[in-house]
Amino acid sequence: MNQDLIKILCCPETKQKVEYAEKEIIRELNKKIAAKQLKNRGGSLLTEKIDDGLIREDKKYLYPIKSDIPIMLINEAIEL
Repeated sequence: MNQDLIKILCCPETKQKVEYAEKEIIRELNKKIAAKQLKNRGGSLLTEKIDDGLIREDKKYLYPIKSDIPIMLINEAIEL
């Protein structure tokens, strides 16, 4: 993803800045997804692995990136 795009993105709920998630966080989330143990804020069980993610500045939520597209919807956020 383009770094300039990340600079203008923000959390749709709190307007906090977001930054790329560390690869280890993505690996851990994908393990939980594979084990069918992870839901998003909307309560939906996640079944598809995420490629990357953007973490809100307060480190409470991650917005998934799928096919280089950030999913910046409150109900799609994953609690960390």
